[in-house]
Amino acid sequence: MQRRHVTSGTEWEPRVGYARAVRVGDGGAGDRVVVSGTTATDDGEVVAPGDPERQTRRALENVRAALEKADAALDDVVRTRLFVTDIDDWETVGEVHGEFFDDVRPAATMVEVSRLVDPGLVVEVEAEAVVGSGDDAEVVVDSGDGE
Repeated sequence: MQRRHVTSGTEWEPRVGYARAVRVGDGGAGDRVVVSGTTATDDGEVVAPGDPERQTRRALENVRAALEKADAALDDVVRTRLFVTDIDDWETVGEVHGEFFDDVRPAATMVEVSRLVDPGLVVEVEAEAVVGSGDDAEVVVDSGDGE
């Protein structure tokens, strides 16, 4: 099993002991990429404090950049988790998520949390990808019969 760390160069990664993303798997660099919780920051500064639409957009742009450093893409994402400080923002956050993942359709979860690491942050996003999984993706409609 091989493991490759991707860094964004922030001071927080070595201080807290995490990587922006980790690519892991058998052979080569592996095919699984896990992206850490990602917020709307630029050079350590919060982007658009309190604005769920702009923060979701920026966080997802930061996720995309981390995936690209790991030789992956948004099309490879199979799972996202969205943490919001106000669940009433679900529709705004969800619409931006839909812009980024319209045809990808990863499994997704959105939950309200009491706060994030900075009071200006209102959205944090995690992502998991399997490289190549977006190639020839198939849509299966759930019949709703509980199976």
